[in-house]
Amino acid sequence: MLAVVSSATSLGIDAIPIQVEVDIMGGLPGFATVGLPESTVKEARVRVQSAINNSDYLFPDGKISVNLAPAHIRKEGTGFDFPIALGILAAQGLIPIERLNKVFVLGELSLSGQLRPVRGMLAAAQLAFEQGFECMIVAKENGAGAALVEGLEVRTVETFRDAAHYLVTGETEKAPKAVPDVSQKTEEHELDLSDVRGQYQARRALEVAAAGGHNIIMTGGPGSGKTMMARCLPTILPKLDTKEALEVTRIHSAAGLTLGAGLIQTRPFRAPHHSMTRAGLVGGGNGIPRPGELSLASNGVLFLDELPEFSRNVLEVLRQPLESGEVILSRANATLKYPAKIMLMAAMNPCPCGNFGVPRKKCRCSPIEISRYKSRLSGPLLDRIDLHVEVPPVELVALQSSTLGESSANVRERVCVARALQKSRLGSSKLNATMTKAQLVETATPAPGAQRLIANAMERLGLSARGYDRVLRVARTIADLANSPVVDTPHVGEALQYRGDEKMLLAA
Repeated sequence: MLAVVSSATSLGIDAIPIQVEVDIMGGLPGFATVGLPESTVKEARVRVQSAINNSDYLFPDGKISVNLAPAHIRKEGTGFDFPIALGILAAQGLIPIERLNKVFVLGELSLSGQLRPVRGMLAAAQLAFEQGFECMIVAKENGAGAALVEGLEVRTVETFRDAAHYLVTGETEKAPKAVPDVSQKTEEHELDLSDVRGQYQARRALEVAAAGGHNIIMTGGPGSGKTMMARCLPTILPKLDTKEALEVTRIHSAAGLTLGAGLIQTRPFRAPHHSMTRAGLVGGGNGIPRPGELSLASNGVLFLDELPEFSRNVLEVLRQPLESGEVILSRANATLKYPAKIMLMAAMNPCPCGNFGVPRKKCRCSPIEISRYKSRLSGPLLDRIDLHVEVPPVELVALQSSTLGESSANVRERVCVARALQKSRLGSSKLNATMTKAQLVETATPAPGAQRLIANAMERLGLSARGYDRVLRVARTIADLANSPVVDTPHVGEALQYRGDEKMLLAA
């Protein structure tokens, strides 16, 4: 008898529908799996056989053929264990085939018959709903994530035997309905912006970056507070809305980071080590590529500390995602697209020893060493970073002061107001950092006095066309923070202060 079970495989952050066809024929015992299965799928034979035997069912003696259709798509992962095992029972007549036609199943089996969670469950649940399935059966740990899809009934089971019993009898005692985990969790941060002493210009730059979604780089000596301020950046960003939270959860689910968790409601903050590879940044791996740090930080902050210590070829792959907000990976068997709507926060020292330009400290680096150190960052990459901020050492008076700075909550209120202005002007998914050229011309054309100022800056500082656009975007954000409908001279003047590249330093 032929049995068909509906399941899915992950392709990037999306789920692809897969039909698990199981046929049992007479003859010598055997177990063959076809349909481009990877090694983890081929190994399902051992897990499935032991799970069925240990669940008090008899494993058939005939020749078992398993086809994963469509056959041209490569399948990987352990999520096919559960549908294959159900298909074997249905092919023996132990489970009504008409019941299987109405359910969508995915999960890994242990040798004892326990059902284990798998990655990519949110995308699979969205696929099941789109295809009109009445019910989805998953492991208990995957239930909260799958139940986030409204309109889909999700049943959770702990063992394979419980799942088979539910399909045969319809009894729900051991297959309870999953409840989505959408509780509003209180965001707890170790740091608050009020903990930062002094550094008023850097704090202001953080607020501007957060308000407009701009990329920012801070340059300063060791101990000036760059890393501390970077970790404070998520505390002044608005909370995730429902659409953003679902996208973040889907990405992290595809990467296998949210097994047993529900909706992610805090903005991601990723801080990879400078020894990271290109595949670790943009995504990759054997078989179907997994999301990299760029995608895992989508709708949040990617913090690259000690930026010049990263490999040059790793940093150069940032250029296209910073412009487009997505990563496109082309492989021989598939082309995958991952979201990468990040705020880049970078930090670096002014020289290899870190003491160049620091008062009361002597720099041991030669001009050639300093030049070589800075040349690790290409001009095109630096041109894509909107705010360049010099972070001086913290003064003793500020460190000893008992007066706290402005809290993250207060700054976040202003950031939310500025972002609300941008979304009403540009659309629900747009910020000043991502507006199109036409929107830039329409909404950020400077007043006459500001136009003269930026024209002089173009001539003196040699700003590129991209640099000119970046200045206008930042000036528009500064105007939004001031609740000004017009980009005026003070807004452009402050924006030009944040173009702290080498030409500007020389001009100053």
